[in-house]
Parts: sequence; structure tokens; C-alpha cells
Amino acid sequence: MKTSLSKKIAVVGAVALASFAINLTPSIAQAAPACAPGPITSCQGATSDGAPYVMQVPGNFNGTAFLYSHGYRYNVPLPTGFGYPAVVNTPQPGPLVGDAKDTAVIKYLLSHGYAVFGSGFARQGWNADSGVATDVELISTFKTQFPATTHVVAWGESLGGFITQVLAEKHPELISAAAPLCLASPIEAELTMAGDFLWGLKTFFDPSIQGGNYKSVTESMQDLGRVVGLLKALQVSIATGEWPSTTPAPVKAMLGAIPPRSALLLVGLMAGIPTQSDHFDGTTGPGSPNSSAYTNFALAGSPALAVLENGASAAVLGVLATADVELQAGGTIFDNTKTDYAARVESEKAIFSSGLSGATATGGMLAYLAAAPRVSADPVSVAKMRALATIQGKINVPTITMVGVADPITPAGGSQWVANQYAAQYEAAKAAAAKAKQKRPASALASIWGVTPAHYTKFTAAGAPDTSGPRANGTNHCTFTAKQYIGVADLLAASAVKGALPNPQTIKTAARRMGGSIVDAKFQPALPKFFQED
Repeated sequence: MKTSLSKKIAVVGAVALASFAINLTPSIAQAAPACAPGPITSCQGATSDGAPYVMQVPGNFNGTAFLYSHGYRYNVPLPTGFGYPAVVNTPQPGPLVGDAKDTAVIKYLLSHGYAVFGSGFARQGWNADSGVATDVELISTFKTQFPATTHVVAWGESLGGFITQVLAEKHPELISAAAPLCLASPIEAELTMAGDFLWGLKTFFDPSIQGGNYKSVTESMQDLGRVVGLLKALQVSIATGEWPSTTPAPVKAMLGAIPPRSALLLVGLMAGIPTQSDHFDGTTGPGSPNSSAYTNFALAGSPALAVLENGASAAVLGVLATADVELQAGGTIFDNTKTDYAARVESEKAIFSSGLSGATATGGMLAYLAAAPRVSADPVSVAKMRALATIQGKINVPTITMVGVADPITPAGGSQWVANQYAAQYEAAKAAAAKAKQKRPASALASIWGVTPAHYTKFTAAGAPDTSGPRANGTNHCTFTAKQYIGVADLLAASAVKGALPNPQTIKTAARRMGGSIVDAKFQPALPKFFQED
């Protein structure tokens, strides 16, 4: 069976390093932006910390400006073959759609009288503290340059969604509405997912994988090569049933009769990697739906292949983001000395029994993990990591979240965690209103979920999975359509002017019209594993 691992890695780089094509690399901060008038006034400059920015304002500017914060960009050059070897800080004033980086959303906003602006940030990598400082200054600069501004809407994706949420929590006076899209969880939750996945790969398949405690960029790059090499080997292993050549001898002796796909699936489940991916839905097999081949693939093969396809994204970002934050914190930040991996998968091992090869095999794999050496974090480094900017899940302005239900980088549970945190805040607000005999407040948070189709896995005439087609809706990382972005933007603009979200039915209707999106209070994706243990 063949998966598109090499293509996947290139796509990961493309998503993470998406940038707006503007030739701007200023070396010093400008006191005021340099603007070129026209039907759309375009301004360029740099904030006091050296972050390049761009502003675009249409001639029919209606007073509402959209501030965009871009997602994680690698802070070190990637090896040749990953698609984006250079570190870039190109400013980005809005979301770019698809692998072709279509600017349709930016064009839509400008054509409807909205201004757009955004920076490339002063630092790449995990830069939430720096990013928020840049955004605060950039809002002031924009309003000074365009005093007709009446409302600022903040939105962003992934790490940019995290920055947006921090901005809304710390400086609600600066913005009128916010949309943290495919919101990154607090960094410790994100890196726990990455650390668990890398540790599982190391323990079952390749002890040479380091998975953290990187002393140099070279070490992390070498480790990245080992991880990518293993994932490619696992493609073959899933097809043949033979464990990779790097598998430790004790694993082969104890677990060799178990298909390696089962161990990979267990690693994915304990880390929280989605079991639906670009091309694997977990419900479809080859041939007739009544055949054993169909059922066996859907239940046993598809979840493991989804973890493999998603793991290419999670592992690449996991290695580099771990190295990045370790550099800022000064040492090892991942710790699984007290992690109970059996408890991690307790609610899932029955659901994925076929994929895990049954209760006996699952018990054997969990026993091996329980006895395996663990990783200890440096307490001082953990404290420094926790001192970096974080989110509390507090909602201070009308806010819309949106994420794909099978996002492997920022799982949907991260947005659900914010919703859970806000639920307590909202209940307190309702109680206060009741006590004061005031009208019940409207909710300030709407959660939109990008959902997957019921069946989307394709097969060749020979019955092998066909991964040559486009990715499915609700999968991959921040892969929204132009209609989804525009639908959210329209809701945000209305919220900014009104000072409150549109009524729930309006939001549901808007989500339906976007396609592939739902608003449903009964839908609650699982929280990241880190929060399940809190």
C-alpha cells in the first residue's frame, strides 16, 4: 500500500510557510509607513522590533480593518527537499487558500470596503510573545495612518490563531472581534502531543530517534532525517507486515507477531493523532461494502494509514517546534515519567480493537511501553516554557473559532478546550445578570467545525488505496476553502459593528452555506491528551 509521504512533507512546509508575495525586507524600523496611493492604497514598513508589515486600504474603506497573524514558520532553514529551505519573514495581510496560495479572500475583503494588514513578525518559530507585541504596535500604526478606522478585527491561523487569542485576552480594548482559526493549544499541550508521538516511534521502531533534548540545530535536523526515514519505512511495513529493520530486538522478541500497523496506531492514539487523514476516512474499504476485504481495511488498515499520513505532519513540526522551544527554555521540556499510556487509550482500545489486533495484542504493547525508559524534563526549562505567552480561554470580544475535525497539527480538541473554559465564564455572566435582574447575556463565542465526508477513501482498480486525489475537507492543517474564510470574515465584520455575534441561527446558516462546516453544541471533539490528564 502506498501513501503520499514525500508529497505530504512538502505540503506541510507549504502550509507552515505560506506567505504573501510582497518584496519587502526592511533592515530598520520606519517611523511611518511608506504608502503608494491608488484604488487600493498600499503601505509598507517595519515595527520597532523589525517586523516587516503591509497595509492595504481600498478607496471605499468602510472603517473596518482585518489584522491577520500568520502561522508557524520555521526559524531554521529546512533540509533540501522540504520545499522551503529559507527562513522568511514576508508580511502576510490575510489567509492564502490552498497549495497555490490564492489571494481570493484578501481580494474579497478589499472589494467589499475592508482594509487588510499584517506583518511577517520579527522572529519566526514559536513567537507568541513577540507576535502579540508586534500586533499591538501595528494596530496603533494603522489607526494613526488611517484615522477613519472604526473597528479592528483580529484573525489568524495556527500559531497565528494562538497570537490572536492572546491579543484578545490581553488587549480587548484594541479590537472589536476575533477569529483564532485552527487554534494552537497552549504550547505544553502541543509539545506533549509531539513528544508522545516521537517517543512512541522511538520506543517501538527506532531507538536512534532523539525526540528532544537537542543541543544544536544540527542535532534536530539529523533527528528529523531519522523520523522521516522511519515514516517512509513504515509505509512498506504496513504493506508487508514486517517490522522496520531499525526495530529494537526486544520489541521483535515480545511483539513481533503483532502487525507493525497496530503499534503505529497505538502510538497515534496515545498521542492524540487523528485517525482520519487526507485520504483515509476509517470507514471505507475496497470492493463491496459487504465483503471482508472492505471491513478489514476500514477497521484495521485505514486508521493506521491515517496516523502515518497525519504523522508526517505532526512529526516534522514536532521535531522543529520542540527544538525551537527548548532553545528558548534552555533544556528538555518533554516529560513522560508519570504518563499512563494505558489510561490514555482506555476509551479507544475497544473502538479500535481490530486495528490494534485485539485485547491481548493491545495489552502486550501497553506492557512494553510501561516498562520502557521514560524522558525527564528539566524543571527550570519547563518553568521558562510555561512563562511564555499562553491562553486562558477567556473571551473578551465576539469570537469565532474554526478548525477541521481531523487537523493533525492543531487538533479540534484545542478549540474545544477554549469553549470549555468559556463555558464557566458564560455561566458566571448569566448568574450575575440574573442576580442583577438584567437580561441574559448572549454568548460571545461560536465554534465552527470543518467536517469530513462520510466516505472519501479511493482505491485503484487493483484495490490499493489511491492517494493521488485532493485532500478531504476537515483534514490536514488549516486547509479551509475560500468560502469558509469569507463566511467567517462576514460574521466577524457584522460582529465588530454590532458589538456582539449574530444570532445563533444566522451563524448556523452561514456555516452551512460555507460547505463542509457545522455549528453544533452537541459536537465536542476530545481534548488533547495533555488536558485529559489535568
